[in-house]
Amino acid sequence: MPIRLFVYGTLKAGFPNHHLNTGRRLPGRYITCQAFPLYVVRLPAEDRAPWLMNLPGQGHCVTGEVYEVDAADLPAIDRLEEVGQPTGYERVSLALRSADDPSVQLQAQAYLKPAAQWPRCLAHEGPYAEYTLDHAVGYYLIQDGF
Repeated sequence: MPIRLFVYGTLKAGFPNHHLNTGRRLPGRYITCQAFPLYVVRLPAEDRAPWLMNLPGQGHCVTGEVYEVDAADLPAIDRLEEVGQPTGYERVSLALRSADDPSVQLQAQAYLKPAAQWPRCLAHEGPYAEYTLDHAVGYYLIQDGF
C-alpha cells in the first residue's frame, strides 16, 4: 500500500534530490493546513539545506508536492533524511489542502526537524512559505548510494 509523502525541499520535481524520489506525484501543489517554520540553514558539515521545523503554529503554511511512495521504497528516503539518527528528520503526519481547490484535504507524511536540533545551525534564512530553486543554490547534491 503506498504512503503519501509531502515533499517541500530537495525531493520536489526539478530539485537536487528528486532523482531519489521514487513516488508517483499527485497532480497539483499542496499546502500545510497548519503553519510551520521552513528555513534554509547552513551546518558545519554541509552547505545549505531546507529544514521544516517541527514547531506547529509558527512560520507559514508551507507549499510542496505530494507523492504516493511504495512502502518498500520508503526506507531509502528515510536513509537520505537520516530518520532515527541524532542529526536526522522525523517522519510525521500532516494535514494538507490542495492549493488549487482548498476543499480537497488529505493527510501525508513529511520529514520535519526536531526543535532540539536548532543549535546545530551556523546560520539560517527564513522562515519561508516555499522552498525555491534560488534557495537550492549551494545545496550539496546527494548522489545515488549516499
